[in-house]
Amino acid sequence: MFTKFNDGIVVKNNGKTLQIRIVNSKIINVFITDKDEVRKDTIAIEKRKHNTPCNFDVSENSDIITIKTESLSIIVNLNDFSIKFLNLEGLVINEDYNGGVRFYNNDIRCYKKLNEDHYYGFGEKAGYLDKKGENLEMWNTDELMTHNQGTKLLYQSYPFFIGLNKKYTYGIFFDNSFRSFFDMGFESNEYYYFGAKGGQMNYYFIYGENIKEVVENYTYLTGRINMPPMWSLGNQQSRYSYTPQEKVLEIAKTFREKEIPCDVIYLDIDYMEGYRVFTWNKETFLNYKEMLKKLRDMGFKVITIVDPGVKKDYAYNVYREGIENDYFVKDKFSIPFIGHVWPGESLFPDFLRDDVRHWWADKLKDFVNEGIDGIWNDMNEPSVLDGINKTMPEDNVHYLNGYKILHSEAHNVYATYMAMATQEGLLKSRPNERPFILSRAAFSGIQRYAAVWTGDNRSLYEHLLLMMPMIMNLGLSGQPFSGSDVGGFGDDGQEELFIRWIEAGVFTPFLRIHSANGTREQEPWSFGKRCEDISKKYIKMRYEILPYIYDLFYIASQKGYPVMRPLVFEYQNDENTHNIYDEFMLGDNILVAPVYLPSKEIREVYLPKGIWYDYWNGKEFEGGKHYLIDAPIDVIPLFVKEGAIIPKQNVQAYIGEKQIDELIVELYKGSCGEYIHYEDDGISIKYSSGEYNLTDLKFEYVNGILKIYINRIYSGYKNGIKKYKFVFKNFNKLDKIFINDHEYKAENYVIEI
Repeated sequence: MFTKFNDGIVVKNNGKTLQIRIVNSKIINVFITDKDEVRKDTIAIEKRKHNTPCNFDVSENSDIITIKTESLSIIVNLNDFSIKFLNLEGLVINEDYNGGVRFYNNDIRCYKKLNEDHYYGFGEKAGYLDKKGENLEMWNTDELMTHNQGTKLLYQSYPFFIGLNKKYTYGIFFDNSFRSFFDMGFESNEYYYFGAKGGQMNYYFIYGENIKEVVENYTYLTGRINMPPMWSLGNQQSRYSYTPQEKVLEIAKTFREKEIPCDVIYLDIDYMEGYRVFTWNKETFLNYKEMLKKLRDMGFKVITIVDPGVKKDYAYNVYREGIENDYFVKDKFSIPFIGHVWPGESLFPDFLRDDVRHWWADKLKDFVNEGIDGIWNDMNEPSVLDGINKTMPEDNVHYLNGYKILHSEAHNVYATYMAMATQEGLLKSRPNERPFILSRAAFSGIQRYAAVWTGDNRSLYEHLLLMMPMIMNLGLSGQPFSGSDVGGFGDDGQEELFIRWIEAGVFTPFLRIHSANGTREQEPWSFGKRCEDISKKYIKMRYEILPYIYDLFYIASQKGYPVMRPLVFEYQNDENTHNIYDEFMLGDNILVAPVYLPSKEIREVYLPKGIWYDYWNGKEFEGGKHYLIDAPIDVIPLFVKEGAIIPKQNVQAYIGEKQIDELIVELYKGSCGEYIHYEDDGISIKYSSGEYNLTDLKFEYVNGILKIYINRIYSGYKNGIKKYKFVFKNFNKLDKIFINDHEYKAENYVIEI
C-alpha cells in the first residue's frame, strides 16, 4: 500500500520507508531508510522556489508498484524495495541488484546491475576518462603533490556519475556528504554499488537521451555557473610566493614590456602578517595600497589567497571576534578546536552557520575594498597539517540550520559553504560586479559559487596528461570552470615541459601558471627566448579566441555543458571516442591533441567521423580514422570541424584595454554552419536583467555560392559589435558571396562589413 503526494509516493514495509519523488519526467529522487527520519538534501541541490509538480500515474499490482512519467516507468518491488527504471519502450535502463539497498551499522549501500560499457564523471579523479572497473572514494584531501594514476583521494568530491552503453544513457547523483565510495565493477562484473560511511540513501536517477541531456538535467538539480567576469578567462600568473611588493610589480611590468597578455597576478600566503587572514605584511608589503593602484593602472587584477585557519592570537581582531561570538568549529567536548596550519595554532570558522558566513563576508568586504579583485580559497578541505588524515577529527561539531552535525558529515561540503561566504563578501563590496572565487576543495554544486583547479600538481609529464581527464570529468560533473597549475606546482620545471603545458593550458577553461617556493621560477620568459616566444604565441591565441570561449561559458550558464569536453560528449555514437582521454574538444568545433611526452614531435590523433581541417595549414582529413600528425615543439595539433564558425577578436594586453568593436568570424568550409554568439559588458551583473545580445550567424554553401546570414535574435546590450570581418577557410571556390541577401566581393577571402 502506498501514499501518493503531489510530487511522488511513500511506501512503508518491514521497518523501511521508501520515498520516490518525481522532480520532473526524467529526474527521479529515491530515498530509502530504516530509521524514523526525513530526507535531507545537501548544499549540492539548488533550492528552487517554483518547482512545478510533474504529472505521473501510479498503479499497484500484487507486490509491484508502477510509476509512469512522460519519459520513464519506475517499477518498485514491495517485498525488498528494489527498483527498475525503464524507458517508454520497456527497455530497462537501470535496475537494482539482489535487493538493492542494504543497511549496515554505519554503512549504507545501493547495489545495481552492471550493464554499462562506460562510466564517466566523479569530478576530480586521477586515472583515465572511463571509470569502469575502478573503486573510488569521495573525501576531500590535501594530497600534497604525491598523486598518480592510482591515487584515490584528492581535493574535491562529486558523488555523481554517468552510465553509458549502446542503448541508453543515465546519471546517478548520490546526495550524501559523508565519506562515500563507488565500486564500479571492481568487486564483480555483475554489479556495481555506491554508498557512504553514514548519512542517508538519497539519490537522484537522471535519464537522458544522450550524455548532453544527462549533464543538462544534472545541472538543473545542482545549478549552473553564472557568467564569470571576462577578465577571469585571461592569462593569470601566480607563485608561492611573489614577495616583496617590488617583485610583484617587477613581474607585472615584465609582462607588459614583453607584450605577453596577462590579466591577473596572485598573492600567496606571504603577503599576510604572520599568515593572519585579512592582513598585510608590514615589512614586505608596507605600501600595498600604492602597489595595488600601480597594478590597476597597468590593467592587472589582483587575487589574494584566503585560508580558513584563523591564527590563535587574542590581539588579532578576527580571532578575538570569532571567540567572543562563538563562531569557530568545536571538538566533541564543546571546546573550540585548534589545529596547526600556516599561522601555527589556528581555529576554523563554522561556515555551515548563516551568522558565521555573514560575519566572514563582512570581514572580506572590508579587506577587498582596498583594491582586491578576487579571492583564492585554499587549504579548505579543510586541511590540518597535524590532523588525523590531514584534517580535523570527524567527531568535531558543526551546526547546520540550527542542528548539530559532526565533521564526518560537514567535511566534504565545508569548502562550498566557505565559497558561499566568500561570494557574499565580494558582492557586498561590489554589488554590481560579478565575483570571482577560486577554490581548491569542492563538492557538487560548487559551480554556483567558485571556479576550481586540480590542486598541487608537479612538473611532470604524467601530471600534464592527468590534467586532461580530470578537467573533462569535472566538466561532466557540472563544473565547467576548472584548470590546473600550468607548468606544474612542485619540482623544478623544464623548458620543453613548460612549452607543452602552456600549449595545452591555453585551451582549458581556467588558465593559471603557478609554482611552489624553492622551485625554478616559472614565468613565460623563465626558460629562455624560445620558450618565451612560443608561450607568447599561444597566450595571444587565447586572447584571440576569447569570444569563442566566452560563448562556451554562456552555453554552460544555460545548459550546464562543459567548456572543455571529452570527445564522447560530442560523438557518443562513435565508439572510438568512448575512452579517449588525451584529446579534448573546446566546445563543439575545435579538437585539441596535446603532446604530453618528452622529445615527441609526432603524435597519433583520432578524428571523429566527419571532415576536419588542420588549424595550422588547412589540410583536410576524413574523420573516423587515426593519423600521425607532425607536432614540432612550437605546434600543438589542432583541428576544426567542417562547417564551423569561430568568432575571434584582436589581441589585447589585458581584457578591457580597449573597446572591441570588430568581431572576426572565421567560416570553415562545409555545406552549412550555424553559431549563436553572445555578448555583454563582461564585468557587471546587468546581463542577468537582460543587458546582453544574441546573434545568430549561419551560412549555406552550394556550387561555389556562399550565403551568410546575420540575425540579432536578442538585443539588450547597446555597446555590442559594430563591425564584422569574415574570413573564409578552406573554401577553394567562391563565385558569389551574399550577406543577408546583399552581394559582396571578397579580397583575399576576407570581407569587412
